[in-house]
Amino acid sequence: MKKTPPYLQPLQELFEENANKAIAEGQSAYMRNMFSYYGLKTPERRMIFKEFIIAQSLPSYEALPALIKWMWQQPQREWQYIAIELAAKMKKQWKEDFLELIEHCITTKSWWDSVDAIATEWAGNYFVLFPKQTQKVTARWNKSNNMWLQRVSMIFQLQYKLKTDEHLLFKHCKALTDSKEFFIQKGMGWALRQYARHNMKAVQKFVEETKVSNLTKREALKHA
Repeated sequence: MKKTPPYLQPLQELFEENANKAIAEGQSAYMRNMFSYYGLKTPERRMIFKEFIIAQSLPSYEALPALIKWMWQQPQREWQYIAIELAAKMKKQWKEDFLELIEHCITTKSWWDSVDAIATEWAGNYFVLFPKQTQKVTARWNKSNNMWLQRVSMIFQLQYKLKTDEHLLFKHCKALTDSKEFFIQKGMGWALRQYARHNMKAVQKFVEETKVSNLTKREALKHA
């Protein structure tokens, strides 16, 4: 594993100083022992990160890819959470090539916690900044064989509210209605339920006219 980048060395020291083995074991168990942890609860981790940024300031955009990829290689899951938060703080500096990092992190060490955060914090914001990319990129994700890219193609608009592209949402959901994957069915229901907060009639009509799974239907119409 590559040596800790100098920029991240102080953060690593803070993580190690505040590590809690008991909490770490519980966190790992909750995530089916897929990842190890330092044992930092979310408020504590965010406070440490806030203090780190105040002391260090943000890195340059040019340095960001290497930093993100280093953090993504680390065994402790906190590094992936921090990577997502760090890049999100720098969204005003993003360029179109940030898409490469989005796809790399969605498809590497993939699980719902990282993927869902990337969907809203990265992908959702990226397509606001670069709207011409939205149709072609999300269509490619939707048609891919990667379950997590498919999930993001449906849920990246979760925070769009009334600005949701209804046609695109329904199109991407409809394309995946035959999927037996839990995370696809659940993600589809989540995306539809969120949009239903702003247009319940449209979602009800879609669910009535489309052969969705029972799980998707329950999730979509949860607040009907």
